[in-house]
Amino acid sequence: MSSVCFYFQVHQPYRLRRFTYFDTSKKFDYFDDGKNGAILRKVAKNCYLPTNELMLKLIKKYNGAFRIAYSITVVAMEQFKAYSPETLDSFKRLADTGCVEIIGETSYHSLSDVYNPQEFKAQVALHADLMHREFCAVPRVFRNTELIYSYAVGRLVA
Repeated sequence: MSSVCFYFQVHQPYRLRRFTYFDTSKKFDYFDDGKNGAILRKVAKNCYLPTNELMLKLIKKYNGAFRIAYSITVVAMEQFKAYSPETLDSFKRLADTGCVEIIGETSYHSLSDVYNPQEFKAQVALHADLMHREFCAVPRVFRNTELIYSYAVGRLVA
């Protein structure tokens, strides 16, 4: 029988506030928290929650023979905690089955490997720490942003 591995990349970018020239001297957050919350809750309701429920049913139906992998950015995790904790709980329920692999990546879905190897290493370590804290998982597989790969990236990850 052939094996298929479903892999899901989970990322929710922060939305920026609208700025004009006259806003440059004011001090306030760069991100639009209202829009971030509204979009995250909508995506959670229409995508993450129903999909995670289906994945959990399939894992149970096939007695653990159905397996999946997730790569979840720190940015997505922060927004789940802030705007939709039930979504984070749904990912934890999946991880608790033992049939879900948590994949390592950069914290912010960034291109740090291209510009700053030290920042890249710091982001990978931050991501691994959060995955361990939230899911008791130690990533054994790594995926880089937009699946960018080079021998330099491989050496940094190793």
